[in-house]
Amino acid sequence: MAKQTLKERLAADQDTALRSRDEIRLRTIRSLRAAIQTQEIAARKGTDVSLDDDAVLAVLTKQAKQRRDSIAQFEDAGRNDLVDNEQAELDIIEGYLPRQLSDTELETEVKALIAELGVSDMSGMGRVMGQAMGRLKGRADGKRVQAAV
Repeated sequence: MAKQTLKERLAADQDTALRSRDEIRLRTIRSLRAAIQTQEIAARKGTDVSLDDDAVLAVLTKQAKQRRDSIAQFEDAGRNDLVDNEQAELDIIEGYLPRQLSDTELETEVKALIAELGVSDMSGMGRVMGQAMGRLKGRADGKRVQAAV
């Protein structure tokens, strides 16, 4: 049996959430599928385009980042009711993302990359960042990678 794509998994999970009447999961998955479809429409140039798993993963990562930003803003405004809602959606989205690296794992990866590239001062930071973002794509947020570099 072929491995299920992220899009297929989202569709199957949406059906399950609908049957089990899990409103938060259903709403979240619908919004993710809508974001994926929007991205596919934007990528179209007269032909049908279906995003591969890497592109779907990028959309999901962007959606997770939006939820994190919203949580921070709602916390600053003291809107805990909205924080709880956004956190529930973020937890669902993170279930589809690869496991995030811990701070220790991230630091180890960055140190190894710096040694591999032979960078010894801040002038090579751009090169390290470019390589690090490529290698750690989906496993660490850009802000965390930048802080580690």
